[in-house]
Amino acid sequence: MTDTYRHKGLRKKLAEVVAKKGIENPEILTAIETIPRHLFIPDNALHKYAYEDKPFPIGAGQTISQPYTVAFQTELLELKPREKVLEIGTGSGYQTAVLLEIGVKVFSIERQKVLFDRTKELLPQLGYNTKLFYGDGYKGLPTFAPFDKIIVTAGAPYVPEDLLSQLKVGGILVIPVDEGENQRMKKIVKLASNKFETEDLGLFRFVPLLKEKGRD
Repeated sequence: MTDTYRHKGLRKKLAEVVAKKGIENPEILTAIETIPRHLFIPDNALHKYAYEDKPFPIGAGQTISQPYTVAFQTELLELKPREKVLEIGTGSGYQTAVLLEIGVKVFSIERQKVLFDRTKELLPQLGYNTKLFYGDGYKGLPTFAPFDKIIVTAGAPYVPEDLLSQLKVGGILVIPVDEGENQRMKKIVKLASNKFETEDLGLFRFVPLLKEKGRD
């Protein structure tokens, strides 16, 4: 669990790279500069590459997302302090940490038990305390709804109705949608209980959101 001055210098350069790609929110850039991304990558051999703007494998067929993608999705959420945010796909916990650095309250669901167990242990060790759940992301967390914002960090074949229903009016859902190698990033604003405005923000590549339990 070593974090050196070299790591900090590399993080500063990474934040500059992300800013040059169009991320303007200073809180997000500060988060990227602050969070020790290498510690979220389980393979120590990859730590020397951790501050490149690339995804890396974290086991169970999943990846830690490219920092630019993390920043882009986070910026789309238009976060305000102390908002309730539902994250679908905890993964490594890196996106969770970015959200927590911005000062929101995070509820995060992970479907892969090996990742859930690792991240549940790692985040508190790094000083990040939040509510993590092992379960089916398609179902959201109705017990804790409604949420101000919802972020999905894996490619979904469709927008789950349960997530839309758990979003507050005025809230934002950010989700990559489509099957196949690429997904289209969608920003969905809930205008009324059954009225939504959707913005398409281009192609990205995510690992697929695991199929909904009970569906073939």
